[in-house]
Amino acid sequence: MTQDPFRLRYIVGSSLYGTLPLSEILPQVSRNHSDTLDIWPRVHGDQREQVEAMGHDAFAELLQAHRVKLGASTRFDLGPFELKSEMAFAQEFGASLLVCGSKGPKGLAGDELRGAVAELAEALKPHIEAAAGHDVTIGIENHGNALIESPDSMKWLVEFTDSRHLGIALAPYHLPDDASMIAKLIEDLGQHLCLFYAWQHGMGCHEKLPKEQELLQLPGRGDLDFLPLVDALRKINFRGWTEIFMHPVPRGIPILDTASDVTAELERSRLYLEGLVAAGTTSAGDGR
Repeated sequence: MTQDPFRLRYIVGSSLYGTLPLSEILPQVSRNHSDTLDIWPRVHGDQREQVEAMGHDAFAELLQAHRVKLGASTRFDLGPFELKSEMAFAQEFGASLLVCGSKGPKGLAGDELRGAVAELAEALKPHIEAAAGHDVTIGIENHGNALIESPDSMKWLVEFTDSRHLGIALAPYHLPDDASMIAKLIEDLGQHLCLFYAWQHGMGCHEKLPKEQELLQLPGRGDLDFLPLVDALRKINFRGWTEIFMHPVPRGIPILDTASDVTAELERSRLYLEGLVAAGTTSAGDGR
């Protein structure tokens, strides 16, 4: 049987559109060459709150009208131990991924870090079982200043949990701009990589900068070479979602002035990534 050719599957983060209404965001999803939404709450967006305000039936109708699926709900506000109600929400709408950060001490290394990750993995067991019962995956982002931040912490977490219902939402932004290191990490995570943020550090996202500098977080704009990362995704036959991503300053505003401007900028990044996919396919075909 011939294997399907490698491709990136895109998911659109609602927070990129600030607090614009879902009725304005959902038409943009197909223009992002996607049919899947990652919904965010405050402070980065407020679309998750919009769902509760409009009601679940109205949200379901809106999704259907725009031929969009809910793929993920990002809930850093809840963390990995308070996701029970969000699991039910995800199951109701057919979403398969809940993204959050980790809890626990930070700034550890070596045996201390390994021990703390083992404790986190043990504490997560009932929550992973609950996720399995709802047929969802908990995706832990390697957020800065968190227990699960470094490559070792990520690898140990998936080793200790070893479940398809617990994975890593990998954000290169929170790692050094070392393409070969990140590519090796992607290979090490393998099937436990559940979401890939196409997101780099650029000049950061905590101080207000001129827009051209703020946009350096996006692939194809900053200095990080995504080709080794895309090649690593190909090597592990990554079938999860790729989310082109950045944070604006301040949080809660669209990354550009209008929804159409945001979509055009995301398309610029998508074309850059697709060029890398094509380049890798050509190299593989040439035996290089």
